[in-house]
Amino acid sequence: MGACNPGFCSICKSAVRIIILIFLQLMLICNIAFSQDDLNVIRGKWLIYNNAPDFLYNHLARQAFDLLKKRADEVSSITTKESWIERQAFIRKTLDDIIGPFPEKTPLNATILRVIDKKDYRIEHIVFESQPGFYVTSSLFVPSGIKKGARAPAIIYCSGHSEDGYRSNVYMHVILNLVSKGFIVFAFDPVGQGERLEYFDPQTGKSKAGGPTNEHSYPGAQAFISGSSQAYHMIWDGIRAIDYLISRKEVDPLRIGITGRSGGGTQSAYIAAYDNRIYAAAPENYITNYTRLLQTIGPQDAEQNLSNLISSGLDHPDFLIVRAPRPMLMVTTSSDMFSIQGAIETEKEVSEIYKVFEKSENFKRIEDDAGHASTKKNREAMYAFFSKHLANPGDMSDKEIQLPSAEEMKVTPTGQISTSFHSRTVFLLNREISEKEEIILRKQRETPYEFRITAVNSAKRLSGYIEPVACEDPVLTGRIVRDGYVVEKYFVRGEGDYVIPYLLFKSENEGKRYMIYLHPSGKSKEASQGGEIERYVKEGYTVIAPDLPGTGELRSDNFRGDAYFDGVSHNLWYASMLIGRSITGIQAGDVTRLLILLKNRNREAVIDGFARGEMAPVLLHTAAFTKLFNSVILINPYCSYSSIVMNHFYNHSYIPSAVPGSVKSYDLPDLAAFLAPAQLIIEGIRDGDGKTDDVGRINEAVEIIRRGYNLEKAGDKLVILPENSDETVYGLLTRKN
Repeated sequence: MGACNPGFCSICKSAVRIIILIFLQLMLICNIAFSQDDLNVIRGKWLIYNNAPDFLYNHLARQAFDLLKKRADEVSSITTKESWIERQAFIRKTLDDIIGPFPEKTPLNATILRVIDKKDYRIEHIVFESQPGFYVTSSLFVPSGIKKGARAPAIIYCSGHSEDGYRSNVYMHVILNLVSKGFIVFAFDPVGQGERLEYFDPQTGKSKAGGPTNEHSYPGAQAFISGSSQAYHMIWDGIRAIDYLISRKEVDPLRIGITGRSGGGTQSAYIAAYDNRIYAAAPENYITNYTRLLQTIGPQDAEQNLSNLISSGLDHPDFLIVRAPRPMLMVTTSSDMFSIQGAIETEKEVSEIYKVFEKSENFKRIEDDAGHASTKKNREAMYAFFSKHLANPGDMSDKEIQLPSAEEMKVTPTGQISTSFHSRTVFLLNREISEKEEIILRKQRETPYEFRITAVNSAKRLSGYIEPVACEDPVLTGRIVRDGYVVEKYFVRGEGDYVIPYLLFKSENEGKRYMIYLHPSGKSKEASQGGEIERYVKEGYTVIAPDLPGTGELRSDNFRGDAYFDGVSHNLWYASMLIGRSITGIQAGDVTRLLILLKNRNREAVIDGFARGEMAPVLLHTAAFTKLFNSVILINPYCSYSSIVMNHFYNHSYIPSAVPGSVKSYDLPDLAAFLAPAQLIIEGIRDGDGKTDDVGRINEAVEIIRRGYNLEKAGDKLVILPENSDETVYGLLTRKN
């Protein structure tokens, strides 16, 4: 071979250097990946725990199944009419407790904005106020054949999760078929759909939150924290729609029906259960039962969930049982996302009360072979159902009907209630309710010692905290030797049929200073050499870093649900809420287990708690419940649950750590104040949106905590630091060693 010229050699040398750099970078990436994988305790190592990401969901589902079986056993034992009537009374009271109380009825101020005359019917576009300043867009479809002075049967139509609301072609086809058969139909937009978008962006003409499910779940999460619900407002809209409908001279108030598909099936089932003026109801593509729902797709968006529904002894069939013996039709499909098996089981259960009432002909389930869809067979069955029970005979075949244009179906001048009428929103209504509750809570804080007892008890009850009395022996799965200390990998049984993986960092001379370290990304985030945990270990701490259910190796990746925001599933949180639990309460119980474990390891253990971000509420609840921490360190915590509720936009990563109903009885600053005289260090406190814009809420939270510490003459034990003060925190803790 010939010799390379100098220029070519220079190129060769550069190429070699590039190859070496690439090789070193690949080695570094591999080492990092290996290091991270090496910190796994169970994932990929213990076959029996390959379902670790499902631990939290499965734990919640198992508890739900136990509660649902207890309910099913109780219902199956009912054989007499008197007992069924008692069951109905129980359902009504329980639903009232869960949802209500509803607000007082105020003037509807209904306005017919315009009338569209078609050949065989007319459309009256109407806006009414279900609550003062809370506008509902709606349309009344009136057949032309109604004789003067006569009263016709009417059906309320509830639309499913369509961006267009009831204007969707599928829904309009049903509406106009009903109109063609002589029914008056009253359709209204559910909040967050059609012309009632609450996060409307005028520049894009779309919702800032996303589709209809997001429009429901975004404010729905805030409502749950306040002790209310998205369903509360949607049911009330339906009740007020009935008020308007029966005010019309064309409508026979004794012949009112309701139907709707999917989300409209939810609404029609709820509204019919609450309002006896609905004589015949036909919810479509929704009713199943919670056992099958939890086994299949899991809890859906906010308005389809009610806090404590399952723990209070209710299930889907109860929305039908409570109506007996009034006419009810379940409209189902064999391949629906809402389990057909659950629908069959519900049919079997509900049919019993109709038999006892000797009204079996008033209850029926229709089924067609399709997915989550409207079918001709089901539509015609629904038309025939209303024809029979609302005394409106005629041709009940499904027909092709020309639909009105989009322009003809526009209710408001701008096409959105927010820009035409500046309507209030669920967020604003909920905030107003919460502001009233805050006044009561502030009053309670004026008697601090009494409030402390009631607030802690409320926190235990609302969070669903179950105090562990013991901790099983941990299982060692491996050990990593590092310079000056070792990392031992363990797991220990948690609250249910799952395990908690954790890392134990200890030096050769283990002392009595311990730290429980909680990170929202899990135990491995700061566990590498040179990481935050190592710094504390080298200062004499023995550190235990767990993956609590929903984090790290136990992160719930397999179930997201339809209310999935920025990588955070609201649906998993809904699952906990249905059974009267919270993710924070479950995690706090598991942290308490680790406290017991450390005390078993060293009876003289002095334990500090360290939490970052959204793990702060878990640590606060645990510390307030157990009073076992010597110091509590919170880095970048959010200031309060009320800050989530009161801010129009909030940080979704905070939702899983929120406790439903909490702000009526206590808030995070209260728990922090109760820690006195233990040392409390807070760095970089944030608002409910993960920022520092809500200065008022942040300052109020700090003042509540400061008052609690001053009351215990422990003001010197409270340290409030600005953002990025990690070195100061480190110095405060390590000086004790």
